[in-house]
Amino acid sequence: MALLSLGLLLVPCLSSAQEATETAQSAGVRALSLREAITYAEKRNPDLLSARARVQAARAAASVPRAQWLPSVGATAQIIGSTVNNSTATVLSNPRVDLPRIGATSVAAEPDLTPYASTLVAVGVRQEIFDFGRIAAQTAALDAQAELERQRAEGAKLDIALQVTEAYWAVRAAKAVAQAADEAAGRASAHRDAARAGVDAGLRTPVDLARAEAEVARFEVAKVRARGSLAAAQAVFAAVVGVPEAALDAGNEAGEDEALGSLDALLERAREGSAEVQEAQARVDLAKAETRAAAAQMRPDIFLTAAISGRAGGAPPSNGTTVGGHGFAPLVPNWNVGVVLSVPLYDPVLAARRDALREVEDVREAELEATRATQAATVRQAHLGLVAARQALGALERAAAAARANHEQAEARFKAGLGTMLELVDAEALRVEAEVERAVGGFEVARARAALQRAVAEVR
Repeated sequence: MALLSLGLLLVPCLSSAQEATETAQSAGVRALSLREAITYAEKRNPDLLSARARVQAARAAASVPRAQWLPSVGATAQIIGSTVNNSTATVLSNPRVDLPRIGATSVAAEPDLTPYASTLVAVGVRQEIFDFGRIAAQTAALDAQAELERQRAEGAKLDIALQVTEAYWAVRAAKAVAQAADEAAGRASAHRDAARAGVDAGLRTPVDLARAEAEVARFEVAKVRARGSLAAAQAVFAAVVGVPEAALDAGNEAGEDEALGSLDALLERAREGSAEVQEAQARVDLAKAETRAAAAQMRPDIFLTAAISGRAGGAPPSNGTTVGGHGFAPLVPNWNVGVVLSVPLYDPVLAARRDALREVEDVREAELEATRATQAATVRQAHLGLVAARQALGALERAAAAARANHEQAEARFKAGLGTMLELVDAEALRVEAEVERAVGGFEVARARAALQRAVAEVR
């Protein structure tokens, strides 16, 4: 008998499942409705927490280019030994401080290979004035990356909701099977007692009693397995939701079968609003933003620069005036302020990167169309699965009602002495199997509905 043929939805029971069930029942298993379970999982699930952390990190990274509008301050200190033939300055370039060339050394007819000391201490500031949209393009690219991470987080949220929904209805189905097993075990015990009374009265043969005893043992085993599967399903439900308890029960849920809309409406929602399509669209937007950012790197830049410096050189200047310290003490003060226009006329690396990113745009556009087609097929498949599951559930409900009526008739015949124990056992097996199939059918409807909701990005 397929009393526990729930392999599609329930994990196998453990050897100590009955003891675990009794312990959980004695301790009181907390029950959550489906909506409560999804809400709890959205706040506690580790995958969602890490997805939200990635979104925050991406948003923080998007603020980095905007910092280019703030002034930057740098400093440098240098001491150099070198020859100074026909040179107007002896200063190493550095990216922190913009320094003009100030100073003079001797101009001799013959090269002088004598080294002289030069020192420099300077503090400078640089302020962006106008960037021709370069910073805005960089920021837009990183904003697009943050949006992509947000769409991924939305997809993870829907996946968690689907897992919680399946675990919830698995518990509900396991409870229905456990109830059917308990009721069947109770009826089997009553039938055994009736058979024993019939044997004692000489109205029944010992074979009927033996068969009734076998049925009692059979349904007792089925009851233990059903309770074990229920305990396992509750444990899985607790793990998926993320509650601290070892087991979580499924509470009642109202409005479980409201309409989702027509197939055409569902297809339209999936083509534009599903998580997969939204993520693919975010990839397209990111590729375009990165292309614009790469092209913007070839635009001019205008910035303000200023510095205060002290310097000195040990070489004798052309005008004969010397400074103390032989170049080791930066005693000559200077300051400078300027506006600089920087124009990158041509950079082959930037141009190649821009062209490569344009090709990536085409790839992302093709992926978006493929995703839309895939989602449409997924919605059609899920919709047909839901329709088939509902039709099957209707047939299973009729079969369960017929099996109950057949069992009641067989039980009445047995009590009246017109039916045999074999006839009653067959009716009992048919009834239990129909009730189990009804529970499985209800789970299949719920699971198909959850899959369709996931495909169209609908969260309960």
